Amino acid sequence: MLFALLANSGCSSSDKDELDTELLSAEALYGQAEKALLTQKWEDALVALKRLEARYPYGRFAKQAQLDTAYAHYKLDQDGLAIAAADRFIALNPTHASVDYAFYIKGLSSFKEEEGWRGMITGRTTLADRDPDSILKALDAFGVIVKRFPNSRYKNDAEKRIVYLNAARAEQQISVARFYYLRGAYVAAINRSKIVLNQYGSGPQVEDALGIMYLSYQQMQMPALAADTQRILTLNYPDSSYLTTNIKSSGSWLSGLF
Repeated sequence: MLFALLANSGCSSSDKDELDTELLSAEALYGQAEKALLTQKWEDALVALKRLEARYPYGRFAKQAQLDTAYAHYKLDQDGLAIAAADRFIALNPTHASVDYAFYIKGLSSFKEEEGWRGMITGRTTLADRDPDSILKALDAFGVIVKRFPNSRYKNDAEKRIVYLNAARAEQQISVARFYYLRGAYVAAINRSKIVLNQYGSGPQVEDALGIMYLSYQQMQMPALAADTQRILTLNYPDSSYLTTNIKSSGSWLSGLF
């Protein structure tokens, strides 16, 4: 009896908690996880969700646990783990009613729009500074929602994020075009600008693309192409600063335009 009492007193509180949860149903275990999620205790939620999946790997609570695991990782800024959890849910439950949510979490984790806007407001970053690979991954995830789930509650937001992300890609191309122009690589600058016109023809970077092409043709002494580009630029952006740029006074132009 004394040995049993000593052994029992040596059990840690975590061991006791683990023993107690063995008696809980899947619903009760999920209740613990849900409470942690509602109180924004993300790490506690992950512990509870992991325990639930381990004890009850099948059924609706296990599937919900997979989704909530992706969300908790996202809230903890553990983007790689959030994407992995979302991918796991998608692979295991391709026809699930909430699979669109998994793609949504994957898109959010691939590219955090809020960080991009915050950085641009504070001047620490621009659209062109963002990781191209993360942009493509986010576009792919949001694109799936728009194409495959037209009635999804996340469709409208996904469409808005796609517009923003495409603007980011266009801005990256413009940034490269400017880089080439400033180094006298006018053909390369024109080619990058054409990418913007061909792929992002309705975005805000179209003016920059036309302007860089116009100035590049001038520098290359190709008056016909310069005049044609100038005509299109004037028609669409009559007040564009590119139209009043004096390419001979490059110093003032660099500070005011680029």
